Amino acid sequence: MSEHVVTDPRPLAAVLVSAIAVVFIVASYRYPNVREGWSVLAALAKFGIVASMLPGVMDGTIYVWSLEEATGLQFVAGVDFALRADPLGMLFALLASFLWIFTSFYAAGYMRGLDEHAQTRFFAAFAASLSTAVGIAFASNLLTIFVFYELLSLVTYPLVAHNEDSEARIAGRKYLTYTFFGGGVFLLAGTVLVYWLTSQAGEATLAFEAGGIGLLTDAAASDPAIAQAAFYLLIAGFGVKAAVMPLHSWLADAMVAPTPVSGLLHAVAVVKSGAFGVARVYLDTFGLEFPTAFPLSVPFVGDVPLNIPVAILAAFTLTAASIIALRKDHLKRRLAYSTTAQLSYIVVGLSMLHPIAVLGALLHIPAHAFGKLTLFFCAGAVHVETHTDYVSEMAGIGKRMPLTMGAFAVGAASMAGIPLLGGFVSKFYLLIGAASGAEVATFGLEVIWLWIFAGALIVSGVLNIAYLWPVVYTAFFESEDRHDAKPLLEFRAGGQPESYGVLEGEPNGVVATDGGRDANGEDDGREDESVIDEASDGTTDHGEDDDAPLPDHDDPERDAYAVDAHPSDADVPFGPGSSDSSDGADSEHVHDHDTHEATGSHDEHNDDRSSHDDKHDHHDHHDDHHHHGGAPMGGWERKSPVTFAESTWLMLMPITVIAIGAITLGIVPDYAVFLELADTIVEAVTGEGVR
Repeated sequence: MSEHVVTDPRPLAAVLVSAIAVVFIVASYRYPNVREGWSVLAALAKFGIVASMLPGVMDGTIYVWSLEEATGLQFVAGVDFALRADPLGMLFALLASFLWIFTSFYAAGYMRGLDEHAQTRFFAAFAASLSTAVGIAFASNLLTIFVFYELLSLVTYPLVAHNEDSEARIAGRKYLTYTFFGGGVFLLAGTVLVYWLTSQAGEATLAFEAGGIGLLTDAAASDPAIAQAAFYLLIAGFGVKAAVMPLHSWLADAMVAPTPVSGLLHAVAVVKSGAFGVARVYLDTFGLEFPTAFPLSVPFVGDVPLNIPVAILAAFTLTAASIIALRKDHLKRRLAYSTTAQLSYIVVGLSMLHPIAVLGALLHIPAHAFGKLTLFFCAGAVHVETHTDYVSEMAGIGKRMPLTMGAFAVGAASMAGIPLLGGFVSKFYLLIGAASGAEVATFGLEVIWLWIFAGALIVSGVLNIAYLWPVVYTAFFESEDRHDAKPLLEFRAGGQPESYGVLEGEPNGVVATDGGRDANGEDDGREDESVIDEASDGTTDHGEDDDAPLPDHDDPERDAYAVDAHPSDADVPFGPGSSDSSDGADSEHVHDHDTHEATGSHDEHNDDRSSHDDKHDHHDHHDDHHHHGGAPMGGWERKSPVTFAESTWLMLMPITVIAIGAITLGIVPDYAVFLELADTIVEAVTGEGVR
């Protein structure tokens, strides 16, 4: 398909519309309905502008706006500040602008439901975030994308640190350290090297070209080491926001933010900007042939294509993050590690270099967005309505929130790659791409690695089921008073002592498979020195490092720990469980599991500020709001899914629409424009489409 470049102001308008809305949002701070109305109007206008360019882009038209052409001003010597609406940019911009419409409604319901503070600042920063995200999508060169990439980190900081407590400030500083300073430095360094290389080959340029910058390939022939360094620096810079290990830990800590922000971080803007940037590096900066044309020379191994180390790291990330997610009881943190894994599907697909795998990687961007945004929306609705954030407290919650948890099941199935859902289609292309790539690979070890990558995708898919299905099972197939033990997920590695205790009086000793109690539920006769008798104290004595208090469960007979009762990632930096805390932890904080996450994650409603406590007294007007986590006295109140009584329409409508979107991507992918867009991108880069 031939390209036809047209000068048009619409790429600039798509970026500016939400930036302009920030002014109106701030000016309307006294009128919440008007303020949130501006958010919705800006979202609709942004999507309308982006969608208006879609037919032309699909036909080969590229819409360009240039600062130099419009004003005569040059941004940097030899580099223009320019925006370019091409197929790859349209994929990201269309996705972000569409999902922002429903996120705006959801955010209004969420923030009002919790009577959150600083709502004007929240909505203003939210709008600015989408402005910078679309700027990243439409950036025409590496320098322009760097500017918007850094701006995105700055404008999302107030969202991450929204709670304004010590934990939120720590998470915010960590977020900036990783994404703004760390990722920004890598990205800028790689950009400078590309600029220098192209200047040596003729004319300095940073402009993206489908299939790679031609001058960059020419320059790499004379300076391959510099070109290789530039490649890895750019991958690392974008890899920070894509949460590729070991640059991932900021993501889980950012879960202290309100749930609409989590959705923004994990499905719409921030992490997707990282995955999108990796796609720009592979497809429009270096090209798919560059990694094999200029391989690394590794002693005792030989030539290794540049993409193989990236793919190995991403394959490790998607497997390790899925395993870590198994042990996370806090639902949002479980979803955070799920995001870390799912983003690496995209990186692995791009790194396999095969057109079919690249198609699967590009399609996984919207597939993951719809599925993961559904999951976060559901987690937020559960938090607003029941103050429940831990999977271990969700037994039977499906009857209280049937529509919400039903949508959660849809999102979970999509993330696991179940057929007829969007995640299945993208992962199918990824697996087929791995197999096809192995058939045409020119490096012997590359064949082995491609099959290993395919195996990692399959293993991770199984793990996706392992950490998401228990949430659905707990919600719908367990009751408040009778729910199953899940030793693999709930107990620390090796099991609790009660899980392999010997029942007194049994010949030769019989292993107690039910946690050290006999079949009648009576105590096994041993003098408990750890879990059961000390639960009322909120302490355990399993080891020197096990200083985190136990959750104060309503059921005194419950033996199981919550998933993260014993932190394993790092010491708790503050609060109960930290090295400098007193033994007497506040009972409410113990009950709310503040010390479950070693990285310092906490429930969104657990704020050590007295004003925040007063706020909860103010908004505890729902039937289930007079407790903090888990079923209230008497159990969950049953709600009918057809009456939409489980929450407000501001939250249920977005949940329903986004879940339907995940289904649409799986049932009729040809009619969901993202598959056609992805195929158009692959055709522009390789010269032929996949379908």
